[in-house]
Amino acid sequence: MQYGYGVVGVTVMLESMGLPLPAESLIIAASLYAGSTHHLEIRWIATAAVIGAIMGDNFGYLIGHTVGYGVLKKYGRKIGLTEERLILGRYLFKRHGGVVVFAGRFIAVLRVFVALLAGANRMPWHSFLFFNAMGGIVWAGGYAFVTYELGRQIEKISGPLGITVGALGLLCLGGAFFFLKKNEKRLTEEAMEHARLEEQERQSRPHAKGKSS
Repeated sequence: MQYGYGVVGVTVMLESMGLPLPAESLIIAASLYAGSTHHLEIRWIATAAVIGAIMGDNFGYLIGHTVGYGVLKKYGRKIGLTEERLILGRYLFKRHGGVVVFAGRFIAVLRVFVALLAGANRMPWHSFLFFNAMGGIVWAGGYAFVTYELGRQIEKISGPLGITVGALGLLCLGGAFFFLKKNEKRLTEEAMEHARLEEQERQSRPHAKGKSS
């Protein structure tokens, strides 16, 4: 059973570095398993997830900072980092900075790529480290302990009521996922429009200078 903690930590770390892995689902599944069977200790699940999140994001930041925005733009599509997501990341970092690192933990596409984007966009490392640590603790620890408690409560309730509580929990998770995906689409559209206007403004500057001369 002790290998389960390592699997959680490594999976979370690799996802935070930019690999599209189901880290969030694994934390939820492990925590539910711990709450219903007590074969795993929730405090070690949470610890493994938090450490994996912080370490993975720092590795991801280093990779993004080293390869730069141009390389990610050229090859990022191979790992799902499309041009739209790069534009979204640049837009969000320009507007919100560290808040993106913290809140990005709770949005699937940002959680995978936020560290790479932070490094590529040259976010100061000390600011990244602070918001990354806070986000990792709240996200990984929060999901682990809340899901664990849900699993314990479902175990105590038998029959149709237990099934109903479990179904409601799944519906809430599904609703949250739908909301975040819809918000991601809206943010992407705003970022694309913002980038388009900036490009138009940049292209118009030489013409304006030519007319003035």
